[in-house]
Amino acid sequence: MTTPIERPPGGPQPERLEAGPGGPRPGGRRRSVARLAAVQALYQLELNREVDPEVVVREFARHRLGHEIDGDRYGEADPSLFSDIVRGVAADLNRLDATISDVLTEEWPLPRFDAVLRAILRAGAYELVHRRDVPPRVSINEYTTIAHAFFSGKEPGLANGVLDKLGRTLRAAEM
Repeated sequence: MTTPIERPPGGPQPERLEAGPGGPRPGGRRRSVARLAAVQALYQLELNREVDPEVVVREFARHRLGHEIDGDRYGEADPSLFSDIVRGVAADLNRLDATISDVLTEEWPLPRFDAVLRAILRAGAYELVHRRDVPPRVSINEYTTIAHAFFSGKEPGLANGVLDKLGRTLRAAEM
């Protein structure tokens, strides 16, 4: 059984995500595509809470990553990073939400944010908490770039601010 693939509204296709400052890094594009696809998968999981994350990971691997859908070609992604982020966020969702909520104001609790922005913050928080092999500034930059791909308003700045505060709280020595 396959689940319908949900696309976040207004979102980019993974192959259209541009490299950050300093140009592309070896393997960096595949990792950037994996992060963007993970945000899309997390968005899909939020809309379909009854779906097992493993089903979504398999669906993306078989039918999205590196494939063409509706005339758009999805870029090649680092499959291990993609699956690690999706599985990791799903497994640690409550802790990640609490960690993010600790740096938010009472006026703007996490549930008030757009579902795509929540997916971006959760994926970024996951990397900051669990992926010590990734420098925090890289994670913050990558997810801020993804936020810019989805939003043209204040959301990218909000994502950057929240993730920067998390990075300074969780991994101060590396900032």
